[in-house]
Amino acid sequence: MKFTGVMPALVTPLNADETINVAALEKLLEDQLAGGADGFYIAGATGEGLALRPSERRVLAEESIRILKHRKPAIIQIASTDFNEAIALAKHAEACGAEAISATPPLFFRYDEDDVYNYYKTLANAVHIPMMIYYNPAAGVAFTAKMAARIFEVDNVTAIKWTSSDYFQMMELKRMTRGDMNIINGPDEMFLMGLNAGADGGIGTTYNFMLDWVRGVYECFHAGKIAEAQEYQSKIAAVIGAIRPTPIIPATKAILESKGYAVGNATYPMKRLSDADRATLLARLHEVGWN
Repeated sequence: MKFTGVMPALVTPLNADETINVAALEKLLEDQLAGGADGFYIAGATGEGLALRPSERRVLAEESIRILKHRKPAIIQIASTDFNEAIALAKHAEACGAEAISATPPLFFRYDEDDVYNYYKTLANAVHIPMMIYYNPAAGVAFTAKMAARIFEVDNVTAIKWTSSDYFQMMELKRMTRGDMNIINGPDEMFLMGLNAGADGGIGTTYNFMLDWVRGVYECFHAGKIAEAQEYQSKIAAVIGAIRPTPIIPATKAILESKGYAVGNATYPMKRLSDADRATLLARLHEVGWN
């Protein structure tokens, strides 16, 4: 399976006790499907997967897949600081019907290239569905094209979420894998750059509330309307600039709450926005043309 198009890195709706708000999850998924989402990245960084209880991660995967009914693919992020738990989450995602699993690199401790290779190989070999590498420099492992291309040789490793501004390395990865690796752009503010460098689509946080503009970038790019694609990308970048003074996950949840989605707060101890914080955020967004 090749993933293409625009795929929200899904926000996880939470109740006050940090259990999954299934009703809000269903509303969010259905509305994003209606808005043209091409798939969903679930329990990733935006979805707070690493901060959720393992039992709630299972509920999130089960309910998301149930709601989607395979109308669009569900990619379930399964990394955990407990590697045995990551294996269990991978197998659970497959059993639930996920189209793919994904994982950040191993976290916190120092790992060399062989360690990272063996980590992805073991995860990929635990299931029979595609594995998407999640490369984000913030996770502490600096991927190169050569390193990602090596991991791509593992059976079931088919894709990478490239959340880095190093587009030279993305282009090198595309060349080294002869265009066969499914490369997905990560940075929302540089989606057009990623497409131009050869990405097949994008996964992003702000897709949760700017899906129409992101679709504009993708569709205009593929129609050869580069000036129009740049206009959409500039609008997206302005919104992201307005958000940046506020932590991204609490900000995204506050924006969705303002649109009627009961997504709740971010997992503790992430920042709780006051009413004044929310008002200031929405005012900044209004100033740059988002409402």
